[in-house]
Amino acid sequence: MPSLERACDYGRGGELSAPRLRTDTPERAGLDPGELRHLVRYFHTLTTGDRPWAPGAVLVAGRGPVIAVEEASGWAVRYASYDPEADAGVELPREARVPVRTDTPFDLASLTKLFTAVAAVQQIERGTLGIDARVGAYLPDFTAAVTHGITVRELLTHTSGLRPELPLHDCGADEDRLNLLRAEPPVGVPGTYTYSDLNPLLLQHVLERITGRPLDVLVHDGITRPLGMTSTRFGSCPGAAATEDQRRPWAKADRGMLRGVVHDENAWALGGVAGHAGLFSTARDLAIFCRALLAGGAYGPARILGPDFVELLLTPPGLGFAIDQKWFMGELAGRGAAGHTGFTGTSLVLDPATDTFVVLLANTVHPRRRPPDNRPRAEAATRVARAVRGA
Repeated sequence: MPSLERACDYGRGGELSAPRLRTDTPERAGLDPGELRHLVRYFHTLTTGDRPWAPGAVLVAGRGPVIAVEEASGWAVRYASYDPEADAGVELPREARVPVRTDTPFDLASLTKLFTAVAAVQQIERGTLGIDARVGAYLPDFTAAVTHGITVRELLTHTSGLRPELPLHDCGADEDRLNLLRAEPPVGVPGTYTYSDLNPLLLQHVLERITGRPLDVLVHDGITRPLGMTSTRFGSCPGAAATEDQRRPWAKADRGMLRGVVHDENAWALGGVAGHAGLFSTARDLAIFCRALLAGGAYGPARILGPDFVELLLTPPGLGFAIDQKWFMGELAGRGAAGHTGFTGTSLVLDPATDTFVVLLANTVHPRRRPPDNRPRAEAATRVARAVRGA
């Protein structure tokens, strides 16, 4: 098996470095400045009013190696708690609030799944993991996966038939949580799409079993370190935007106001490192991640995947990535755009056809979770799509 350093190839062997991101004008990015002005104005409305879409948000968008928009708006911490009687947040005094900055980290929630998917495809590239191999070949103690013949591809494409989630947060011990995963059979028809947090959780166990290394180390050493994503990590992140005043009955646990600890209750119960949730990051770091994939797996002198394996990752139906989903990609959908959303208010879209990317991070669940409104995500992507057409 090649070493990790060789697999990530830091520009050795005569290979040219891929351009790094830089901040420049829309014109230099090949984008229409008028459309981007509309986007920025719209973005700032998302955090205004008594009941904004989100208390705080950060937007980064660009084309090629150019960041043409980088904006922050609103508050990383606006509320002290949630008042269920008034169905409203209890606001902190203005002097006690924390403003959002462009370098504010956010709880990525399900965007974590993209990093788990890339870590899996890295192992497929190295030959240590078979995309159509049965999960039971790597995890013989996961009896349900063995019995039902679940494959790695099914985990990556959400076609295993596993239910969306399990109440791991209600288990009293780690062994109990593990036993639930080991015994959980598919409830849907294998081969049909059912989005499930259990797929990347099982994939995490596969990766950790075949490499002998925990997921946070795999993501750091194989993705974030070589790409220079210095603000992306699992675990405690004290400066992050606040999320929920997490209390029953609207939540699954009584944890109070959360800031810098993972919002997802199952990821929290698993120690903050999980295949489906747990990463914190900034919008600029995620722009680097997008740029590396748009450049065929390379960024600066680093290469995290070969071009053929990036294509495998992003070819419909996508491995971990959602492809051409208009409900959050807007007009960037329809030609191979890829991305994901996160429950906390996060999203990213990258479009190989136009070499564009849009990252929108927000704390929409501060101070209480609510049904997601994906229109702002779709609108941001649409404005970038129109900026390309108008350039």
